[in-house]
Amino acid sequence: MPYSNYRPELMGSAQLTPVGPVEAGSWQSFELVYTAGQFGIDDTGSIKVAMRFATDFGPVQFDDPSAPGYTTVRASNGAELECRWEFKRNIRPWSRALYIGIKKHFLAEGDTITIRFGERSGGSQGVRVQTYCESIFEFRVFVDAFATYDYVALAESPTIAIVPGPPVTWRAVLPTLRATGAPFRLSIKAEDAWGNPSNQVDQELLLVPSRPVDGLPERVSFKPGEFALVLDDLKLNEPGDLTISLLGEDGKEFCRSNPLCIQDNLPFQHFWGDLHGQSNETLGTNTAEEYFHFGRDRAFLDVCSHQGNDFQITGDFWRQLNELTAGLDEPGRFVAIPGYEWSANTAIGGDRNVFYRHEGRPIYRSSHAQISDLADEANDGHTAHELFESLRGEDCVCWAHCGGRYADITYAHNGRLETAVEVHSAWGTFEWLLHDAFRANYRVGVVCNSDGHKGRVGASFPGASFFGAYGGLTCYLADELTRDAIFACMRQRRHFGTTGQRMFLDVRARPADPAQRFLRDPAVFDAPQSERVRELLMGDIAQVIGDAVTLEIEAVGSAPIEKIEVFDGLQLISTHRPYTEEALGNRVRLTFSGAEYRGRARTTTWDGTLEVEGNSIEHAEMFNNWNLDRGIQNRSASALSWKAVSTGNYGGIDLWLASPGDGEIRISTGPTDVSIAICELGREETMVPAGGLARALTLQRLPDRLEQTRVKHTLQCPLNNDGDTRLYVRVQQVDGHRAWSSPIYLFK
Repeated sequence: MPYSNYRPELMGSAQLTPVGPVEAGSWQSFELVYTAGQFGIDDTGSIKVAMRFATDFGPVQFDDPSAPGYTTVRASNGAELECRWEFKRNIRPWSRALYIGIKKHFLAEGDTITIRFGERSGGSQGVRVQTYCESIFEFRVFVDAFATYDYVALAESPTIAIVPGPPVTWRAVLPTLRATGAPFRLSIKAEDAWGNPSNQVDQELLLVPSRPVDGLPERVSFKPGEFALVLDDLKLNEPGDLTISLLGEDGKEFCRSNPLCIQDNLPFQHFWGDLHGQSNETLGTNTAEEYFHFGRDRAFLDVCSHQGNDFQITGDFWRQLNELTAGLDEPGRFVAIPGYEWSANTAIGGDRNVFYRHEGRPIYRSSHAQISDLADEANDGHTAHELFESLRGEDCVCWAHCGGRYADITYAHNGRLETAVEVHSAWGTFEWLLHDAFRANYRVGVVCNSDGHKGRVGASFPGASFFGAYGGLTCYLADELTRDAIFACMRQRRHFGTTGQRMFLDVRARPADPAQRFLRDPAVFDAPQSERVRELLMGDIAQVIGDAVTLEIEAVGSAPIEKIEVFDGLQLISTHRPYTEEALGNRVRLTFSGAEYRGRARTTTWDGTLEVEGNSIEHAEMFNNWNLDRGIQNRSASALSWKAVSTGNYGGIDLWLASPGDGEIRISTGPTDVSIAICELGREETMVPAGGLARALTLQRLPDRLEQTRVKHTLQCPLNNDGDTRLYVRVQQVDGHRAWSSPIYLFK
């Protein structure tokens, strides 16, 4: 469903050369020959060669033989053909398609259509294969033999395997918080240019810890065919911070791990999860089993869930998902959570994630739009109100998120079930979703996930398509790695989210007198349990005495920390930068951020140029650029050009100038232009609004080099006399990554 299945064996056949495997992101040339079947194809009939929604294969073009993606299409009988490269004009998940219409004449049995993707005879470098790996990449061929626009898929379509390229970037992953003497692991992988874990590694690695580690070898061998190395049962017997560097035999540092903080007497540990993505049974890539194995074994997640679009999850697939999570859930090693994405139109609630604490529960869909078996249609909840009513007695948790559709939590919200909003994913950054919750006086936590469609849950690069951000991660503050403990975290909002990096973050509010902390939200639960405490953690809800609390923030970044911002709900109340005005150097940072609007076409294009007059550019680097086709295009001593997008997130360019305060910078982009004297720039950002949804350019000066990864910041935060004081922090690293703590909700 929902394509016609009428006599596919009479619709013809298709053959592809070469048949692979091919390297992800490589330039190739393919010939696909379609041979008409017994019915032939009538005048104005057509075929489509379709690929899955998430693919960044191509694009395909027919006009310039010397340019990338040049494609030719010819009929063996001379029929005149009409060709178009289409997106979202085919039934999902086969959203990208080459349409080939029979404009004049027809095809008889045995006639052929020959398609050459990436035809190189005119100088084209070929067509680019999608940038992420797929064990079975299908060129699915659909045939409209009768000119009715009712397509039938061939009984068998050509496939190739897309495999990783050679290693370019190394990753070393540690947990971020463990107790003194507790075992932990170091996980190592190498990624190709597009972020795929590579198995083409033959490398001796030297492991250099920042302090001695029990059980850590001095060197390890990474052999061809391996995707990862995991070193278990490592220990530190004294509190403190740890990083581990990977060096080649020549002493060159390949990478440095994220920080691990070892502390005494821990009430909780940090566990990292990506609970939002899907596989090819719905709209993603590779199988659901491959999806979970990638998250556990190649992204090194502690917690994972599968969130397929509900209107594509058949009864059989729902049972399969439940069997998978039950089989993969392994307390102490890996938590797999059953769930699905309730995927209604925004007008009736928008996307919500549903997570069950136990397998075997019903699926309450938003619709059966792409499911032919209507046996359980009575379970459907077509609006968010109906969903929450259906889930009233279920042992589950919901989140609101923004993907293609976005959640409208002003239309519907249930504080008993919906515990968090997703502020970042591979679709972008959506702080406005948290702001919607504040305006409505909801008490929700912050999560970040990938909503990945490319089979890389937990390490979700956006590739070369319309996705504009690296996928996020959520850190859970739990006493153990079990499903029960993770659900307790979710229900108490004891978590923080990041844009994909792993950092240590601790946020505590200390009232002058003991506070009454509620284990469930007293605004929505009758007579919830409470306890008297002297400190409050992220996610807590508490009644407090007095006019202020002391907020203590401790952050250890995976890169130097640029700033820590403290918010009370919608209001920014403090910005802490771990450097002084006197430390500023010759470095100027330009950032661009925001989106067009909340919906699917939110991507803002920031392609632009920059000119410096009265000064010169000695060096330039781009950050938060995830597409190798974008980035800095041309640079001279006085000018540069770039290609970039934002989808609610932000990116930018750092310039190191010959002198710190001379001359003028002129910037021209699509959304806005600006000219400013460099001497007017300082430590604080100069912002230029650019319309749209929180779109802006900013300019500021930075130290030539930031090095401080550990930052502690303490401040007094006044309490509102009426309603909640909602304290949360946003940490920004100099490499462009961010983290958000779940708010602490305080009322007098």
